[in-house]
Amino acid sequence: MCLAVPAKVVQLLDDDKAKVELGGVLKEISLSLVENVSVGDYVIVHVGYALSRLDPAEAARTLALFSEVFARQEEIESKGKPGR
Repeated sequence: MCLAVPAKVVQLLDDDKAKVELGGVLKEISLSLVENVSVGDYVIVHVGYALSRLDPAEAARTLALFSEVFARQEEIESKGKPGR
């Protein structure tokens, strides 16, 4: 299974690269597949490459869904551990 996630561009770098933030983590990615990206834009990132720009409202909805999934997973895992 492949997963591409929305990330916010926080800095443009040389050589078609950018620094993006996702959940407090900064990562350097390639922008070579996407044109006209600016700081503050959201991009869909897969294996270190931005695949497309994403509407900020759609990015917010997607990130909220990821948060719900991770929170539910933690809840399920904590119920299965002894002493909880």
